[in-house]
Amino acid sequence: MDITIAYQRAIQKYHHKYLALYHALRDGILNGSLASGTRLPSSRDLAVMYGISRGSVAEAYDMLLAEGYVESAVGRGTFVIEQAAMLPDPFPIGQQNQNPPVAKQKAPALSAWGQRIMQLERERELLSSPAFAADRDDTQQSLISFQAGEVVLEGSSQLAWKSVMAAAGKDLQKPSSDSATAPVNGDEWLREAICHHVGRTRGITAHPDQVVLCSGSMEVITLLCQLLMDEQDRIILENPCYSGIHRAVTASGGQIQVAELDQQGIIPQDWDSKLLFVTPGRQFPTGAVLPLARRQQILQWAISRCAWIIEDDYDSEFRWAGRPIEPLKALDRADCVIYVGSFSKSMFSSLRLGFAILPVALAQALTAAKRLYDPLPPARLEQRALARFMMRGDYARHLRRMTRIYRSRYDVFQREMQQLNELFHWQQSDCGLHAYAIWKHERAPYHHLMRTAYGYGVTWRDAADYQLTPGPPAACFIFAHLTEQQIIEGAKRLRQAWDSIKHQYHAVQQRL
Repeated sequence: MDITIAYQRAIQKYHHKYLALYHALRDGILNGSLASGTRLPSSRDLAVMYGISRGSVAEAYDMLLAEGYVESAVGRGTFVIEQAAMLPDPFPIGQQNQNPPVAKQKAPALSAWGQRIMQLERERELLSSPAFAADRDDTQQSLISFQAGEVVLEGSSQLAWKSVMAAAGKDLQKPSSDSATAPVNGDEWLREAICHHVGRTRGITAHPDQVVLCSGSMEVITLLCQLLMDEQDRIILENPCYSGIHRAVTASGGQIQVAELDQQGIIPQDWDSKLLFVTPGRQFPTGAVLPLARRQQILQWAISRCAWIIEDDYDSEFRWAGRPIEPLKALDRADCVIYVGSFSKSMFSSLRLGFAILPVALAQALTAAKRLYDPLPPARLEQRALARFMMRGDYARHLRRMTRIYRSRYDVFQREMQQLNELFHWQQSDCGLHAYAIWKHERAPYHHLMRTAYGYGVTWRDAADYQLTPGPPAACFIFAHLTEQQIIEGAKRLRQAWDSIKHQYHAVQQRL
């Protein structure tokens, strides 16, 4: 049967097709256009009707089923649940003369900021589990995930870290160490060590008073959004971009203006905005490196517009070839660039320490904003330990060691994935911890491969999660947390999944 739902409106708001379908069906049920008892189309029919994959339809149906909007019967189909079951009568017949239950007090309405936060949280929860989780069970082989994974310290780096942690503990037990007087902007030793590090490796000249430490780079980005933008301000984001930046801007009420990319990264324009987020050292997620000429154009734009540039340097510590181009912050002569870095990838995942290098006046404002959330500096032990780790030269040795390891893993990944060149166009890169690839075929086979590969025990990050507007299918393969043998096995399983799909296709063609 045919049904009419507001899918086109929903896809403009919810860029992922299964989310758009879920909300369109849910709204149809709630407003009564899909009445109680209505039999919904089969997943095949609905996929054809709206030009989406059966996997997207299946996930939307599963979400409606889990939330009680529909019921499913084997061999009969999926039906809109009876309204009486969905919205129970608070005063059942025969109880009207009895003492009615006390009405619950209406919950206070959230602020506009609070409502945006909750909407983002709901979307995050929906995206946190794969649409095809039901295709695997606990008896199958362990999953090899080219998604995010835990990065841990190993070998000599782990021993050195234990040493500096012990020394930091002694430092902070001294009578002169009072947490009430500790600087909110971070351990003074660590801020000085960061200045030395970025001066040597990035060419950035900075003073410790310009450095503010936070609990990860996302806290830095969120606080900067609150400090530098008002609601309805137009904010420039790369497309695609890191989803955390998108959420921070959306939560703060900003209006996102999309900046398109090509193979060299962001394409400079005369944007009508006062704030730009950019990843010039290695564009996230595509890996494109912004050439010097474009960096200079962006700086000139910021000067002419009196705008801020937030430069996110998220993983360029690990470089296998060539020399990095100077960061925007190193080229900045007008103090319009805010440089954001993190230790979560260069050290280990649970070390939640990020930092910003800013003009002194803005550093004071960021410190004041941070004081509102954290009156006392967090992770003082880890901050002091990391300061010692850097000042002793352990951090530089650790980076050299991990660069060799990650380079070896990248070479293995590249070699194994070359056998899938018929599927993906790979973005070449000489640094970083993930590989980006654009799908060469239609959208439906891409989702079919993702679902089939999950059944074979391998998965990766769908780059649609980072797209601000609908674009061609693409994939992110994060390899740094995997051993070389796991990478080889993951590539093997991916090839097996594709061979299985081709076999199914040929079998269908022969029957026709």
